[in-house]
Formats: sequence, C-alpha cells, structure tokens
Amino acid sequence: MMKRIRINWHSPTWYLLQVDDRLLLILISIAVGLCSGFAALCLQTGLETCFMFLHPLRHYWWAIGIPAIGASLSFLFLERIVKEGIGHGIPEIIYSVSRHGGVLKFQSSYSKLIASCLTIGSGGSAGPEAPVVMSGASIGSNIGKLLKLNERQRVTLIGCGSAGAIAAIFNAPIAGMVFSIEVILEEWTASHIVPIAIASVTGAELSRVLRGNSLIFDSTRFHLSLTDIFASIGLAIIAALASILLTRILRGMRKIETKISLQGWIKAALGGFFVGAIGMFYPIVLGEGYHSIQQILEGTLSGSILAVMVMCLCKILATSFTLGWGGSGGIFAPCLVIGSLVGLLYHQILIYTSPTIAWVNQGCFALLGMAGLISGTLQAPLTGIFLIIEITGGYDVIVPLIIVSTLSSTICHYIEPASLYFKELVEKGHLLRPGTDARILAEMCIPELLEKDCSIVHPNILLRDFINIIKKSRRNHFAVEDEKTGNFLGMIHLDDIRSYLFDPLLYDAVFVGQLIDNQVETVPLNADLNQVLKRMDSKHLFSMPVVDKHTFVGMISKATLLDKYRKELLVQTD
Repeated sequence: MMKRIRINWHSPTWYLLQVDDRLLLILISIAVGLCSGFAALCLQTGLETCFMFLHPLRHYWWAIGIPAIGASLSFLFLERIVKEGIGHGIPEIIYSVSRHGGVLKFQSSYSKLIASCLTIGSGGSAGPEAPVVMSGASIGSNIGKLLKLNERQRVTLIGCGSAGAIAAIFNAPIAGMVFSIEVILEEWTASHIVPIAIASVTGAELSRVLRGNSLIFDSTRFHLSLTDIFASIGLAIIAALASILLTRILRGMRKIETKISLQGWIKAALGGFFVGAIGMFYPIVLGEGYHSIQQILEGTLSGSILAVMVMCLCKILATSFTLGWGGSGGIFAPCLVIGSLVGLLYHQILIYTSPTIAWVNQGCFALLGMAGLISGTLQAPLTGIFLIIEITGGYDVIVPLIIVSTLSSTICHYIEPASLYFKELVEKGHLLRPGTDARILAEMCIPELLEKDCSIVHPNILLRDFINIIKKSRRNHFAVEDEKTGNFLGMIHLDDIRSYLFDPLLYDAVFVGQLIDNQVETVPLNADLNQVLKRMDSKHLFSMPVVDKHTFVGMISKATLLDKYRKELLVQTD
C-alpha cells in the first residue's frame, strides 16, 4: 500500500530553503523542467504513433473524415469529460498569471495533451507547443501549490514549466527560456531568469537523452551577399502581412463559429472535415507539417509563384478551420509552415523579377520567413530569432534573421497592437501583468480604502452650529445629506467657505444648505480604482466622496490609495 508523502514544513532544511528564495526556486525548477519535458515527449510520441497508424489510410477518399473525427473527439473530451473548455491554452496561462496568482488546475497538465493529440494526430492543422506549454505551466503551478509557495514563486514556476516544455519539444533551451519570459511572464528579472533558464536546460537535456541531440530541421550553410541581406527587408513586410492575414482569418473563423447554432462537437467536426477536404488536394496542410518544411529547406519542394501562394493560403485556412472551429492545438507549427512557404514565395518572386542576380537558395529565405511569421504572429521577436536559430542551426544568417524578426513584429504591432494570444485578454481587460499599475489596482477595492471619519451635516443647521462641528473634526471637508431621506446632497470644503468662517455677522444668518457644492465629483462603491485614479488626476482632486444608492458612505483619498498601493506592490514584487 502506497504511503502518502508528507512534507515537514517546520524542518530546519525547509526553513532554510524558504529563507534562501533563490536556492528554493532553483531546486524546484529542476523538477519542473523534468516533468514538463517528459510531458512534451509523451505528446510527441503520441503524435508520431497516430501519424504512423493513420498514414496508410490517407489515400482513401473517405480519409477527409479523419480530421473531423479527431476534432470532434477532442472537443467532446475537453467539454464533456474534463469540462475544461476549448482554446489555445496559452491565453489561459497568461490570464492565470495576470489575475489569479498563477493558479492552474491539475487536470490541465494532461487534458490539452490528450485533446491536441486527437486533433493533430488525425490531421488537424495545429502545433503541439501550446498544449505542452499548458501542461508544463500546470505542472509548475501545482508543484508550487503542493509546496505552499507564495504567488510570486508560483508564477516563476509557471514560467519554468512553460520553458521546459518548449525546450523539450523543439530541443531549444534558449528559445524556451526567451518564450517563457517574453510571452508568458513579460518580466525580465533575475528572480525569474535563473530558475527558468535551469528548467529550460533540464527539459532540453531530458529530450536529448531520450530522443537524441539533433536539429529538428537540417539546413545547409548559407553564403549571403549584401543584396540578400537588403532583400530580407521585403521579406519582413510580406511575413508581417501574412501574420496579420492569419490572425484575422483565425479570429473571423471564431466569430463565424459562434454564430452557427449547432452543437460544439458538430462544429468541430465540420472544421475538421474542411481541413480533410483541403488536405486531399494539398497534403501539406495536414498535421504539424514539419516534413514539408524540411523539403523546402532542402529545395525538394518548390513550384510556381501561384502554386506556392495557393499552398500558403490553404495552410492559413486549414489552421483557421482547425483552431477556430473547436480543435485543440497551438499556432507555432502552422506559423513555421506558413513562414517557410512565404520565404519560398518571396524567393520565387525575386528570381522572376531579378533573374540576373545570384540569389541565395530558397532554404535561406524559408528560414527567414519562419522567423518572420513567429515574430509577427506572437509579436515576440526574440522568440522568433532564437527558436529558428536553435531548430535549424542557422547561425550564419543571424543578421537578416534579426532584421526580419524585428521588422515583422514592429509592423504587426503597429497594425494589430495586441498579438494573437493577447487580443481577447486585452479586450476583456484581463491582461494585467504583476507589478503593473493595472494589476496592483485590480487587487484593491473601494470598500477597503474607505475613510469613514468624515462628519455628516444637514442643510438646515446654522453656520454657528456648523463651526462647532468643525472645531471637533480633523477633516476639512464635510458631507451634506438630506435629514429626511438620507440622500447625499453635496460637499462643503473649508477652503471654499473661508470668508464665511471669519465673519461673525453671518453665523446666525447663513444656513449650511447655502454653502453646499452640489456639483462635486462622486464615486460609486463598485468603481474601478484605475478609472478613479485617472479621474482624480484629470480633475486635480486629492479626495472624492463615495456614494452608494444616493447615500454617502465615506471618502476615498489619494493618500490612502497610494499607501495601500505601496503595500500591494511589495506583496507582488518582494
């Protein structure tokens, strides 16, 4: 009978690890890297098994239904069995980091792996990276919860799990680390970088031990001229346009899918059926498509400008039908395939328009196109640069690689300010990074900032009686409310009535109701603090009355808000 593992939280060793935060995270990051790397290898093995089993069936006409079956089973598994819901996975991770302190369900460590294996293994046009990132992040989060770590440590472990998963599936430790920090956490601090780097290396080393240390794509050495480097600027523009096209068609498919009144698994099956139909004519769209990238790099897959353009559009449509209609998977692999086709297309255009120039071979532009699509779609240029270098060994094209990645990302950001992963989160106001104004203020609410020592007066009392109230108060503003209904009428600020206070002749001639400022700015009890602070800044106010259902409940001031802000900042960043 298995014994339950118990951790002695009061042991000297555990206490020492808690005191030395860096050592604690480094040790745990190794375990997270191993677990997330193993999860990535399990998915990779599952996909290979599915492809080998289904490959002999691809030449039958009814094979167009295989992706439909896989997508519908994937949908049913996520919705009916694990009840998790469809989606990329990465936006959910970012949302968890932004709003829930890095808390993820344990079932997420395996649910997306199984669902994506069904979708991609049956021929769906998607990649395995988002599911393994979700799995790795969930592993890191749950290890953090098991060890009762604080929010910041748990978020770091999510980064470790994401990095280990990417590093293992692509055999790219630097790209894994950069992706995790640039996309998932977006926080370049030493407390994150060191454990994430260790987890990434651990995941990559596990992959190398179990599967061998080899590049995913073999590419020959490229000898670029200055003309080739300048030509990469044009490729960056085309890659950016292709990235925007992919993003918008994918979002458009989602909108179309939501308007169709059919059950979710039927819509997923329809999306898979369309993918299967496209795949009958263009097999390049099926699955992750890495074999076609290798053919392009080697120069064994080519075609006319029109033929390559059609293949590129078909892959974009197939990816949109897969992910937009209920399939499960990531966008990395489709971006790599589309990017290689964009590079091939650009190479064909250069040869057609400038046949006298000795251009570098098509494999080089395919490599640059992959970097451009990754950087543009994710708006993560560093991830694009390091991923392509590590999976192809293309260190000799580093200069045009940087040009294409940075330009493509910049153009896409100018046209689409939020990337594919961030768009929905930004629209819903859920993208709140730890340590930022929006995140800190989101953790605070008006009821916990209320100042309730403000005196309340009625409009029918004389100025003399009001002065007696002023003598006992430490405030320079007073709320006025109706004596019968209790409704808030306005505020009186001592600075506004100073001339009345020093004229004894007015003490028995003026009523408080004559001194009210009834145009005062008020705040509802459920107001967003970020908006409240903006209103204070724009109106040059230091405090505002809080009114709930016409009743004065207290004051909110910048002093109290900023004091609470500072304490919350220490919690999130210390």
